[in-house]
Amino acid sequence: MRLAQLRQQYHSQICSEIIRITKDKTKEYPNFADGTNRGSVSIAWSIIEQFGCKVNYQSLKGQVVGNRFEEITRDFLANAFTAIQHLRPGNWLYTTEQTAISGFDQYEHLSYLNSVIGEDKSLASALGGDYIVKPDIVIGRYPISEDEINMSGEIVSLEDNVANLSPLRLSNQRNPRPILHASISCKWTIRSDRSQNTRTEALNLIRNRKG
Repeated sequence: MRLAQLRQQYHSQICSEIIRITKDKTKEYPNFADGTNRGSVSIAWSIIEQFGCKVNYQSLKGQVVGNRFEEITRDFLANAFTAIQHLRPGNWLYTTEQTAISGFDQYEHLSYLNSVIGEDKSLASALGGDYIVKPDIVIGRYPISEDEINMSGEIVSLEDNVANLSPLRLSNQRNPRPILHASISCKWTIRSDRSQNTRTEALNLIRNRKG
């Protein structure tokens, strides 16, 4: 399927499963707009028009909407990646399970750091906490075995002193972990605090990445 078709399908799912129209005493507005802000409401109606959504007044709980938006977005990303599998081969992970970044190779040291800080009040006071981010959506790539690497002929050998530090090579890892490829903040609506949280997560990922 073409990427344009996948994108259209993604927008159609958002229309049918998430977007709803909220009614109050004086006006109607989409459920992702700030009903008290004229600009926000105008932009939201414009998005609905561009998506071609049908008006739906059936109410949905905020948490249900947020969770479904994450799932639909995850599925779109997985389908788009699959379409270009020949450009980015590998065994990929796509999840919305609030997976801690310490479960990935680049950030596995944060689990140890977190436990040490938790046991030492002086360190906790000096260094602070919240090292372990749990993104809304993560994409990871699993390391590959020697058989996969040498599928078309011997490229590496366990006896060679070559690529011994690469996390992509399964034989280099005692406790194999996937490699974090993308951390995605996926919010159905945006407030200033959510924007700030996204920025904090990004800085955390940059600052604490191994190497």
